[in-house]
Amino acid sequence: MTNFTIRTIFRSGDADRKRHAKGGRRFLALIILGMGLWGFGAPLGSALSSDDEIVLGAATSLGFLEGRESLAAAKLAVSEINARGGVQVGGRSRRLKIESVDLKGAMPGTPVSHAVDSLERLIVEKKVHALVVGPFRSEVLLAAMDLIAAKRLPMLGAIAMSPASDAKILKDPRYKYIFRVCLNAKYLVDYLIDTMKHLKARYGFTRVYMMNQDVAWTRTAASLLIRLYFDRAGWEILGVDHYPSGAADFSKGLSAAESSGAQVILPLFDMPASAHLVKQWHAMEPKALLCGFISPMVGPGAWESFQGKIAGSLNVIFELGNIPSTRWEPAVRFHRAYREQYGREIESGHGPAPAYESVYILAEAIEKAGTLEPDRIVEALKTTDRLGVMGRVRFHRGHQAYFGDDPESESLACIFQWQKDGTRKIVFPLSIAEGEIELPARQE
Repeated sequence: MTNFTIRTIFRSGDADRKRHAKGGRRFLALIILGMGLWGFGAPLGSALSSDDEIVLGAATSLGFLEGRESLAAAKLAVSEINARGGVQVGGRSRRLKIESVDLKGAMPGTPVSHAVDSLERLIVEKKVHALVVGPFRSEVLLAAMDLIAAKRLPMLGAIAMSPASDAKILKDPRYKYIFRVCLNAKYLVDYLIDTMKHLKARYGFTRVYMMNQDVAWTRTAASLLIRLYFDRAGWEILGVDHYPSGAADFSKGLSAAESSGAQVILPLFDMPASAHLVKQWHAMEPKALLCGFISPMVGPGAWESFQGKIAGSLNVIFELGNIPSTRWEPAVRFHRAYREQYGREIESGHGPAPAYESVYILAEAIEKAGTLEPDRIVEALKTTDRLGVMGRVRFHRGHQAYFGDDPESESLACIFQWQKDGTRKIVFPLSIAEGEIELPARQE
C-alpha cells in the first residue's frame, strides 16, 4: 500500500537445432510472462499503458486566478503521486492523469447550461473516473449535481461554496458522489463573525458597512452575517451594497461608508475587477478598517500590483496552505513544492490547497476501496481522516470538510493583515496567529 501522506518508486547440427528450439520456447515464455506482468500489475516506477491511467477531470473557470492555480495544485499532487509509483488498485500500479476544461461559468454572461454542457463533454470524451477542483460558481455546481449523480462520478470540489449543495446531499442519496474539501459560505461566516467579535471586544467597534458581489456564495455569507451576528450583537449596519460581476466603480458605496461613520468596511468579492475597490478605498484615506475578502489583494504579488497601497487591510485566506504558516509546517512544504514546480508563488486565497489535498484524498480512497467502482470509492471517502496542508481533513454527513480553529483537529481558514513592510501576518485564528490586528492611522 503506497503511503499518500505529506509526512510522507546461437550453431549448426541436430544438437544446435534442439538448443535453438528450447531457447525459442524459453524466449516465448518470457514474452508471455512479461505481457502478464504488464497487464496485472507493473512494478513500481515502470512505464504504464494508457489503460492503466486513472483519469481525473478538472473542470472549472480557468480564466480566473483561483481556477488556474487550483488546476496547477492538482497537477502538482498528481506528479508527486505518480513519481512514487502511482495508485495501487487491486494489486496494480496505476498512474493518475488530469484532463481539464474551462467551464467559463464564472465569466459574466456565460449561461449556466453552457458550463454544464462543457462538463458533460469532458466526462464523456475523456472517459473520466472522478472529478477534482469542480465548478467555480455555486450556481454551476448546483445545476451540475444531477449530471454528476447520473454519471456516478466521485467529485471533490475545491472552489464552489454555497451550502445549498450540502443540503441536497443530506436530503437525497443520489448526490452522495459529491464532496467539498474547501471552505463553504457557512464556515466563512464563522471566521468573519469571530473576527468581528474580536474587533468589538478589543476596539469597541459596532458600526459596519457591507459591500459584496451579487453571486450565490456572497449573498449567502452576507445574509448569515447579518442574521447570525450583527443583528444579535448590537452592531449598526450602515449599508449593504450588491455589485454585479464585472462592476468596477465602488466609490459611491465607499463614500457612503465614510460619511456614515463606518468603523469596518466588510467586502466579499472574488472577481478580478474588485481590485478597483481597494484602490478607491486607499485614495479616499478612510477611517474604516477594510476587513473581508477581495480576491486580487490576497497573494504576495498584490503588494507590488497595488504599489503598497493595501497596508492595514485584512483579508480572509479561505484555506490554510494557500498562505504559508510558521505554525503549520505542512503548509510551508506545500508552498515550497508549488514554487519549485512552477517558479512562482501561490497568489489566490481560495482553491489551490483543497485542490492539492483532493487528489491525495481521492488516491487514498481508491486504494482503500481497492477498485474504481464509484460507490465503493464514495464509502471510502466518507472515512477520510488525513493530516495535510489545510490541517486535518474529515467530512461531515453533508460531505463538507470540517473547518475550525485547530489544525490538529480540523481544516483551517485564516485572516491576515498586510503590514507596512509588504509582508502578510496571520492574525486569526489564535492557534496560528503571528500578531495582533493593527488599526488604520486615522482610527488609532
